[in-house]
Amino acid sequence: MAPAYIVFVGTFVHLPRSTSKTLAIQQGALWVSAADGRIKGTDWTVITVGDLHDLLKEKSWIPEDAPRYKSGTRVKIVRAREEYNEFFFPGFIDTHIHAPQYPNNGLFGSTTLLDWLKQYTFPMEASFGSSLPNIPSPRAFRVYNQVVSRTLANGTTFASYFATIHVSATNLLATLCQKRGQRALIGRVCMDNPDFSEPYYIDSSTEESVELNKEVISYIQSIDPQGTMIKPIITPRFALTCTPKAMRGLADLAASYEPPLHIQTHISENKQEIHDVHCQFPSAKSYADVYDTYGLLTPRTILAHGVHLSPDEQDLIHNRGAKVSHCPASNSALGSGICPVRKLLDKGITVGLGTDVSGGYSPSILEAVRQACLVSRLLRHVEPASEGDEGKRLVLSVEEALYLATRGGAAAVNMENDIGGFDDGMLFDAQLIHLGRFLPASRYSSGESQVDVFGWETWEEKIHKWVWSGNDRNVKGVWVGGKLVHGEDDVEYGSRSSWWTWLLSAGVVGVGAVVAFRRLRL
Repeated sequence: MAPAYIVFVGTFVHLPRSTSKTLAIQQGALWVSAADGRIKGTDWTVITVGDLHDLLKEKSWIPEDAPRYKSGTRVKIVRAREEYNEFFFPGFIDTHIHAPQYPNNGLFGSTTLLDWLKQYTFPMEASFGSSLPNIPSPRAFRVYNQVVSRTLANGTTFASYFATIHVSATNLLATLCQKRGQRALIGRVCMDNPDFSEPYYIDSSTEESVELNKEVISYIQSIDPQGTMIKPIITPRFALTCTPKAMRGLADLAASYEPPLHIQTHISENKQEIHDVHCQFPSAKSYADVYDTYGLLTPRTILAHGVHLSPDEQDLIHNRGAKVSHCPASNSALGSGICPVRKLLDKGITVGLGTDVSGGYSPSILEAVRQACLVSRLLRHVEPASEGDEGKRLVLSVEEALYLATRGGAAAVNMENDIGGFDDGMLFDAQLIHLGRFLPASRYSSGESQVDVFGWETWEEKIHKWVWSGNDRNVKGVWVGGKLVHGEDDVEYGSRSSWWTWLLSAGVVGVGAVVAFRRLRL
């Protein structure tokens, strides 16, 4: 019989809803309903094995592997082991990532944004097209399967994905996210302006740009009618690649649903881009005003970057309730600038973190946390009047950056009451972090983790070490809605490149995936 609850025992670390300044670190037990994946209760007095036994007795629970003759409600027990410096942390939320660009990670040479798009990005995205109607290409399957696997392995439980202009490939990404158990917003990229798009990679008309989005929306809502895991998101690439008619049509499309669909795009990433926007839309007051004019600036809009927003633009974004995805690794890699996150937060703007693969070189939100801290330390040297205490205020602490990666991201995707923390009633989207025991250096091995814990550190110090030195090797398990989606007892595809297997299992239209279940040793 399947367990009714999953009982997680050990150390839990998250950022309280009320503050981004201090980590909440608690030891005890937290239990999750296997039926709906929500946190049903906690007991912070459970410290020892005896305490756990008392809790099980009090609740009339028995372990799932207890003999059949035992009576009681069966539960699965998952433990973060103190002796291995393990702890549970909320799943990361990536508010801006380009799934088809993943093969280009680390490939940007000396280019800046607009040159990089033409040299690297558009050719890669265009290659996801297929000569067969409604059937995605093998390349799309190979890349999307890999990027979902890689982001899950890095603790990302929710991602807001840009796909390509291709309907079948975008639908494939939605299918893979659902099958693998990663929450996602999936957007077909829209670009119909021939002046800023390549002739080989462009919507053939404004009408097509809108109509093909309807196909993707219909497909996503057919495989997840309640939007529990996967939702569509309207995705005009950015102002330069879209005509005014397309932007208005996409805004109207988003508003025609109840609730309105999410919208994602880019804004003020690069100074040349901003200049070109002013030239393309001379009557607009600003870049943000372009989006506002055509109805794209809403409480369900995620604006990537926002590096060079003016104070008036910041006010407009705040007044419209739109959110910003801070992508520090990408902004540094492409030389775009440094986003003044503190100023956005002071304006009351919700900010999350994004990897911006492949402008960003890593699919890890933990790397984005690191980079957010690092670039904020440089702002005092580039922002006017930022000396002294004002300069210090611009710096993001580790705790604040982790807040952006969890609570901030949850608010950016309008799920702040469901994910991002360990509050009662929230969905249990979490990762089990394993720092490991101290291992003396060896000429043969660097150990199981880059994080060396000597034994005298406080929990706050362990968390800081993880942020600055950790990577995917520290992610032992990932749960989404209480279901294990990465780690031991993982669900794996039989072959990482088995496009034909996937296609044959899905029938003519290619809407399914082959899944092989393999039980690994605990």
